[in-house]
Amino acid sequence: MRLEGIHHVSAITADAEKNFNFFTKVLGMRLVKKTVNQDSTSSYHLFYADAVGTPGTDMTYFDIPMAGRTYPGVSSISNTAFRIMSEEALDFWQQRFTELGIEQDAIEDRFGRKTLAFQDQEGSRLQLVVDDGKGIPYGVPWVREDIPEQYAIVGLGPVTLTVRRAGSTVDVLTSVLHFKEIGSYPSTVEGMPDIRVFSTGEGGPAGEVHVETRTDLPAERPGRGSVHHVAFRIKSMDDYDRWEEWLRSQGFMTSGLVDRFYFKSIYFREPNGILFELATDEPGFATDEPLESLGESLALPPFLEPRREQIEASLRPLDI
Repeated sequence: MRLEGIHHVSAITADAEKNFNFFTKVLGMRLVKKTVNQDSTSSYHLFYADAVGTPGTDMTYFDIPMAGRTYPGVSSISNTAFRIMSEEALDFWQQRFTELGIEQDAIEDRFGRKTLAFQDQEGSRLQLVVDDGKGIPYGVPWVREDIPEQYAIVGLGPVTLTVRRAGSTVDVLTSVLHFKEIGSYPSTVEGMPDIRVFSTGEGGPAGEVHVETRTDLPAERPGRGSVHHVAFRIKSMDDYDRWEEWLRSQGFMTSGLVDRFYFKSIYFREPNGILFELATDEPGFATDEPLESLGESLALPPFLEPRREQIEASLRPLDI
């Protein structure tokens, strides 16, 4: 069994309207699903992706208006990257962020690739990474007039896990999830070990997890802008049950098999407390909406549809 890369990353917003504006109007991603948190249906769950909702391109946010600030630390997913197709595109984004007043760092080389770290208005720690196209294929650009197609975001890149002791997390990635360690690069924090890089699937940024050791930090206190979990791709439905059996056999308490309708999932925590999800590529976001109108109305999976009136009454109006 092999995981095929990052499936999605889910984070927290305290302001869904500003979140929508940032990901669609600043980053040029498409809202492909406006639905609810299936575990707390009074909260929206927004999915931003490429033009067609390709697995591995979607960043999702749970809308929790009362969420406080995030205090960064260990046992966290501390950075989420997005892929772009060239260094020329990176220059475009650097200029765009400057014009729009987006907080950003200088362009840096990380693991042999040019990158640009930036934040949204809630402190989500994000990054653009140049992908040469030799690994997991690009997604389908969502074209906007102000973002040329060749500069568009084409999927998720690496996620960075920040932990106090890397050994147990590395064991899960390699021995349980079958990632391969492919190298490392220097930490930006003096005295800290190199950041280690692990890869799965066809490789490239979309198949990577970077593990950062930080012995100088407390545990993260999550809030708005923090990442809730990362999901990895199960490409074949035939492997879904097998992954659940495998995780159980390795001593993990899992969520069991969870049907999210748009994909099927298994959740578990690795020893440093970070929540992992394994999610199937199928059936996808166009299951209940036409491709051309994805995200335009409130979508509910069939098992929540009988409660639509009650759910809609519990949701605050959303001006997006």
